[in-house]
Amino acid sequence: MTSPHPSPLRFRRLLLTGAAGGLGRVLRPRLKARCDVLRVSDVAELGTAAPGEELQPARLEDRAAMRALLEGVEAVVHLGGVSTEQPFDLILQANIVGAFNLYEAARVHGVKRIVFASSNHVTGFYRQDEVIDARMPVRPDGHYGLSKAYGENLAQFYWDRHGIETVSLRIGSSFPEPKDRRMLATWLSYDDLERLVIAALTAPVVGHSIVYGLSANATSWWDNTPARHLGYAPQDSSEPFRAAVEAKRPVVDRDDPAAIYQGGAFVRTGPFE
Repeated sequence: MTSPHPSPLRFRRLLLTGAAGGLGRVLRPRLKARCDVLRVSDVAELGTAAPGEELQPARLEDRAAMRALLEGVEAVVHLGGVSTEQPFDLILQANIVGAFNLYEAARVHGVKRIVFASSNHVTGFYRQDEVIDARMPVRPDGHYGLSKAYGENLAQFYWDRHGIETVSLRIGSSFPEPKDRRMLATWLSYDDLERLVIAALTAPVVGHSIVYGLSANATSWWDNTPARHLGYAPQDSSEPFRAAVEAKRPVVDRDDPAAIYQGGAFVRTGPFE
């Protein structure tokens, strides 16, 4: 696979959590090209180790397993955890307890850079007629968004207290192509996802930086100006898909909360019993 990002920086050992998930499967071969050894982890099936890979399954909520997982690692791309709206108890273990375990293990082993998969759902209750940036207050649209807001606060704390740098990626909608009208604004191509992650790993100074993960879409609710120091330059756009997407749904229900708020359907998910 030819990488769209030409950065020459190479790591000795990278850790990719959530490697069996949708975006984990996309990034796994692309990150392997950036390191001597790629350690991959998940609770789901990881398949067979490719050359230069280490398979190390671990539950995020298992503190001892996480301590072992981060040993000898130079940097982490943390995609692991629950990635959809779910009952709070499920999200608590993987996304809140698990994030704490990851950062504590990073502190113990001296890991200095984490790329944290946050989410646009941290700010999902802003309206679609607003343009926001990462300096504005969070407005989570559910338990999932709340857990990612916690992760961003955790990243800030570990930078302030322990000097662990993090880039929190408020990922939009990363699929082969946009599926609906909302994704015309939130779409992140797989090549731009790679560009974003590599920029987050290789920017020389990040402290704790927050950046929205989206391609160079004509329609956008998110201003990434505060994160320009990362050097992320998206190259793709949802615009070539606009006509087909709009033809599938020519009329928008303007009373539907999913068409009013940036979080889309997440703003009306639940409650859970």
